Amino acid sequence: MSTKLTLRLDEQLIAAAKDYARANGRSVSVLVADYFAQLSGQAQRSPTATGSASPITAQLRGALKGATASETDHQSHLADKHR
Repeated sequence: MSTKLTLRLDEQLIAAAKDYARANGRSVSVLVADYFAQLSGQAQRSPTATGSASPITAQLRGALKGATASETDHQSHLADKHR
């Protein structure tokens, strides 16, 4: 169940939080929920932390962890592909 929470914060802090959230594809609400979850000792991220990612996208998360391909490798692949 979601409940509305009103916070009174400095305008610059709110603007910075919105910029950060936008740059990371998340909402300020999710950022705050994750922070509160950490404060309460809950190691898991909030249920809304993944945003509106589809199940397929969620399954792919972390699939490239440890990958050794570089940007140059990718550019070479594209050059070969489009010859």
